Formats: sequence, structure tokens, C-alpha cells
Amino acid sequence: MNRLHIALAVTAIAASTPLAAQSADRPQGFSATYADLADLGIDAPLALIGTVRRAQPLPPELSIGVMSGRQRLLVEIDVSRLIRGIAGLPPRLSYLADVPVDSRGRAPRLRGQSLLIFARPVPGRTDMIQLIAPDAQLAVDAAQLAQAEAILAESRLPDAPPRITGITGAFHVPGALPGESETQIFLATDNRRPVSLSVLRRPGETPRWAVALGEIVDEAAAAPARDTLLWYRLACGLPPALPEGAVGRLSRGEQAAARADYALVLSGLGRCARNRGAVAP
Repeated sequence: MNRLHIALAVTAIAASTPLAAQSADRPQGFSATYADLADLGIDAPLALIGTVRRAQPLPPELSIGVMSGRQRLLVEIDVSRLIRGIAGLPPRLSYLADVPVDSRGRAPRLRGQSLLIFARPVPGRTDMIQLIAPDAQLAVDAAQLAQAEAILAESRLPDAPPRITGITGAFHVPGALPGESETQIFLATDNRRPVSLSVLRRPGETPRWAVALGEIVDEAAAAPARDTLLWYRLACGLPPALPEGAVGRLSRGEQAAARADYALVLSGLGRCARNRGAVAP
């Protein structure tokens, strides 16, 4: 690719999103968690595996905004597999990436590497794509690839769990026996699909909580398995505590019980672990 073609490619991507947004905060080989892959993959128009054909450093005039310790590359890949995307995508694509350099100022050798890439098309350029996030190119790992494929497949289902946007309300009802109670917590979602949490306490039994995706709470409902899309939506989308507005109509005792039951749910879900540093979802 000659200098003119490189300049045109940079211009095409710059017209879509500022180049500084492509700066990589981590090398492409960091170990991605389920949440990392879900953050990157669910909304990505393109997900593919490509083998790096070349990674060409750009001259200073085409590297404006690159952070210290980084080098801007024009990466050219041969697409080996399209996981999600547009039919008829060219077999060879290019994109920009700002990668960390070593102590000698050298960028990592990418040629020949197989990468899992999450990207978007560049308007007007069928041969160009743009990373959806600074670290949206990952070294292909069999376990991570299988997990990414499962996430993408589940996210496309018509009944896929929606994104949690908040908590709308909660109520707590004591039971007939001492130590018996039920709490229900109602969640707001991006598609207005009803989602609720329920916590049941019975004397002498371990408290049980479940999630319902619908108006009716199914008696067979259960807590979601870890590293599933429903788990991700809850573990990574719920606030750390019940908001005041959700429990404002409850008595003090009911509020305390509802907050304790909500804490039980969060504890059961576990931490939403991410390895992507400060990169936003």
C-alpha cells in the first residue's frame, strides 16, 4: 500500500470517528473475561477472525493524537472467518490500531497473528473497518473464541435478556411464620420487557432468590448460571444498592429487609469481573 493509499485510508476512518479513540490501553493478548467479551461483542456490527497480512507504522503526520508509548499502525488482515457481519464482506480488510511499544520503541510483531476482531464498517469504504473500542482486537484463544461465539449467538435470540437500566420498585411481605418473607424487586430494561427479582425466606432453609423474565413469576424460576447472558445483564447492570425511590413507600423495617435481600442477590451473582482496565463498555 503506497503513501497515498495510506493517507486515504486514514482519512476515511477519521471521517467516521476521531483517531484518538483507537488508542489501545492494553495489548491484544490480554485475557478477556465473559464480561469483557460481552461488552465488546453484543453491540458490534462485525465480529470476525483475521490473520494479519501486514501492520504498517504510520508517519507522524498521520498519527496525530497518539498517546505516549503507542504507535499507530495500519493493519491489513485476511478474513478467515466471519462470525457476525455483512454478507459479501471483502476477504481482505484494513483498520487502524494504536498499539503499545516496547522499551526500544518498537511495536509488537503482528504479522501472521490470528486475531478476534470486533468492529464496525467505515462508510463509503467496503475494504475498511474500524475497531469498536481501543482493545477490540484480541489474540485468538480457543476458550475465549468459544465464549464469544456463545455470547453472540445468545444475544441474537428473540428472547435474549435485555439490558438493565435501573430499578423501578420493590416490596417486602412478611410470612405467617417467624423468619418467613418474600421480597420482589422490579427492574427497568432498555426494551421495557418486565424483569423482576424475588427472594424467598423460610424458617430453617437457605434463602432462595430467582429472576423472572416476564409479568408472571414462575415457581420454577431460578438464579442464572454464571457466565451466561442473563447473569451478565444482572451482575454488570444492577446498581450496588437499592435506590431510595424504589423503597420510598415501604416502612423502615420493610426497607431494611428489602435491602438485605437485594444484597443477597448481588452476593449470589458475584463480581462482574473485567480485565479491560478503564475502557468503558
